[in-house]
Amino acid sequence: MPEVYISSNESFDQSLKRFNKMVQQSGILAEARRREHYEPPSVHRKKKAAAKRRKSLKNAQRG
Repeated sequence: MPEVYISSNESFDQSLKRFNKMVQQSGILAEARRREHYEPPSVHRKKKAAAKRRKSLKNAQRG
């Protein structure tokens, strides 16, 4: 769990922004959203394959 220590000369908004950045980087929110609802393995495989197709199409368009 990310921890942010607030110094005496730092505002609450700055420390909150720093905390949010740490949470984003650690991937806590993404993990929570992913685990929010149960997803059968078949659906997980389909989503993974679709993402792979999207990524390959995107890379093919870049050149």
